[in-house]
Amino acid sequence: MSSASWALQQAIFAELSASTDLQALIGDPPRIYDAVPREAAFPYVVVGDDQVNDWSTATEGGSEHLLAIHVWSRNGGCKEAKLIADVVRESLDGASLALTGQTLIDILYQGEETVRQTDGETFHATVRFRAVTEPNA
Repeated sequence: MSSASWALQQAIFAELSASTDLQALIGDPPRIYDAVPREAAFPYVVVGDDQVNDWSTATEGGSEHLLAIHVWSRNGGCKEAKLIADVVRESLDGASLALTGQTLIDILYQGEETVRQTDGETFHATVRFRAVTEPNA
């Protein structure tokens, strides 16, 4: 199942990186990370946390992925974080992503939350998705 998770993460990264709407908000090339550099400029997106569950049937293998995309912003309020989160949702909800060695059955938006961090200037939006994959035959 881990290879399905990695294939999905790579496809999500490619989809978000290709979004001109996202580039307009977070830079070109877009600041999208798996591991955030220590001195990363704001705003940026992190393809982050995921949970993989067995979604196999009696005859076919499959994986359910519960994943989060994180948005980080320091632009004087929550507006920028929410705008970026909207673009992430629009880019991925129902997207047809090409995965290596896997077939994406679907990827659906599950919800999001935006919170002010304790420093009082950083906003963190978490956009959650559920995806189902099957290994290629």
